[in-house]
Amino acid sequence: MKYHKQIKEAARLAKLYCVSNGEKFRLQDQDPGDTGEVKDEEHSQTIIEDRAGLLSHLQEKLYAQDRWGLLIILQGMDAAGKDGVVKHVMSGINPEGCDVHSFKTPSTEELNHDYLWRAHSRVPGRGMIGIFNRSYFEEVLVARVHSTILEAQKLPEKLITKHIWEHRYQDINSFEQYLTRNGVVVRKFFLHLSKKEQKRRFLDRLEDPKKNWKFSMDDVKERGYWKDYQEAYEKMIQSTSTKHAPWYVVPADNKWYSQLIVASAIITALDELDLSFPHVDKKKKTELETVRKSLQHEKKSV
Repeated sequence: MKYHKQIKEAARLAKLYCVSNGEKFRLQDQDPGDTGEVKDEEHSQTIIEDRAGLLSHLQEKLYAQDRWGLLIILQGMDAAGKDGVVKHVMSGINPEGCDVHSFKTPSTEELNHDYLWRAHSRVPGRGMIGIFNRSYFEEVLVARVHSTILEAQKLPEKLITKHIWEHRYQDINSFEQYLTRNGVVVRKFFLHLSKKEQKRRFLDRLEDPKKNWKFSMDDVKERGYWKDYQEAYEKMIQSTSTKHAPWYVVPADNKWYSQLIVASAIITALDELDLSFPHVDKKKKTELETVRKSLQHEKKSV
């Protein structure tokens, strides 16, 4: 098989960062600066470029077969590199087969519905890859850290209990199980950034005029809740990493390495679907042969 070695290596790397047992997961045990066996950025880029053809090939079969959808969820603190993953990992993908959605502050209409409503309508269709840059998981992250957000959702008071987060974890797990049973593969990535590296990236945005637009005072305010967010992320991963929709905790202090891990996990997920191009039956082959002969005859007569 042409891509056998690349697929095997991608699966091996992805497995290193897949949370197989959420209950035992501890964020403090994960090193944001880990780069495994990859020496440097140049080495990582060489591997990514080498696998670009494989990813493109798998996406082409996904699109042609038109049976499965792939939902990629990216979560992480500000400046963790979510936009970079979208830009670099998906650079070789046919744009017609990929949709990207960034979930911002809910609109009035969205607040008048359940918190999964706006996400469900953006789930990728069959043959498509969908990317959520932030997602419904904000409802157990930002909403948990900031109580005012939960208040704005206009839930009946009796539903806001001490069990609300456990209930939301259950709802999310059920939602992802539902998607899986309907042919949507779910893969989730937490870009694990250190506080030190976030500071460096913030300063870089402030010092580079071309990056000023990326900076917001809200980013600094949220940094003040670092410990609360780390606890929320840990609990989220513990409670929602399942066999059918696992979390990958991706070291994000080196963007080039996090991009390689995400690419490897996507390749692995697509390969496990055993994709193939649609079978052409005898009748269709006869039609194609007729068209071929017609075109050849047209060429000779010109």
